[in-house]
Amino acid sequence: MPSLTKKLTKKMPKTGTGLRAVAALAAAASLALSGCTKLETTSPSSVRSAAGAQARAEFGTVDCGRVKCIALTFDAGPSEHSARLLDILKEKQVPATFFLLGRRHIDTYPELVRRMANEGHEVASHTWTHRILTDAEPDEIREELERPNREIERLTGQRPTLMRPPQGRTNDTVHEICRELGLAEVLWSVTAKDYQTDDSDLITERVLDQSSRDGIILLHDLYDGTVPAVPGIIDALKARGYVFVTVPQLLAPGKAEPGKVYR
Repeated sequence: MPSLTKKLTKKMPKTGTGLRAVAALAAAASLALSGCTKLETTSPSSVRSAAGAQARAEFGTVDCGRVKCIALTFDAGPSEHSARLLDILKEKQVPATFFLLGRRHIDTYPELVRRMANEGHEVASHTWTHRILTDAEPDEIREELERPNREIERLTGQRPTLMRPPQGRTNDTVHEICRELGLAEVLWSVTAKDYQTDDSDLITERVLDQSSRDGIILLHDLYDGTVPAVPGIIDALKARGYVFVTVPQLLAPGKAEPGKVYR
């Protein structure tokens, strides 16, 4: 599995076709390994509750304890579609959380990384090469996490505090290294599986069917069908009374703790 994933990642074009293949292979491997370990995750509501009723949120006027919040997150960018996505988010006045890939993404579109940060989005890590971390040695895991952090900090002036493991594959070793590096792991509660389809209507339908309060929506801005689905997703969820926030806003007044996993 590691060698095949590495081979596909090396061949990954900007369009995301290679990453789509990697995602499908890793998802199959994840299914084969399910049930081997129990993954403990922390919900946004429990983070807010633990912060205490008297604590004040640090992120604007949104109080996710009182209103229906939901977080849009995008993996594996920046890509050729990200500028259009940022235009949509700016027009709709919606913040998002971007879990960025390093090779062929951060290093190809540095201006988009800066723009994400400058326009108020949360910029986080999705590793450097999309390697499955549970198949890697500790030093390899550190490099996969440290390299995008260094580049993001160089481009934005801010070091990421959040990461998303490729395909959500994580274990105790990954938790410990994330703790050392000051990173919290963020998974998701809503997935459109947009790596399987370019049908924007289907992507929209899947997101709307799964969305609920405190949801964390997983999308990928490098696939052709995803960004065209975003305006409809935003409009429909706003009509249902949802307020869009970044992941840190979703947890406020609590904060994500390094080494813990949030979903």
